[in-house]
Amino acid sequence: MHDQLSAQAIISVSDFKARTSEYLQYLREQGPIVLTQNGKSAGVLLSPQAHDQLHLQIRELSSIAQGLADGNAGRTISTDELRQHLAERLNRTRNAG
Repeated sequence: MHDQLSAQAIISVSDFKARTSEYLQYLREQGPIVLTQNGKSAGVLLSPQAHDQLHLQIRELSSIAQGLADGNAGRTISTDELRQHLAERLNRTRNAG
């Protein structure tokens, strides 16, 4: 099977149905699979690990974008204010437990 697949496998839905176990193994070992239906892209299969990594990267990039937007809008605090805020939060946590 591996000789038929490139770095990114592109296969038909019907081929996937016929050889599901082989393609799931490929997915775990090699990476994403693009499924086609009637010659057009119909979906992409990712391993659970690749899916989790993708969502982690999306969350990280979203946080970075939000931080940049906050900075550009002037929504910032000084280092001293941050330290005070964190110390207060830590004290509340310690007192609650």
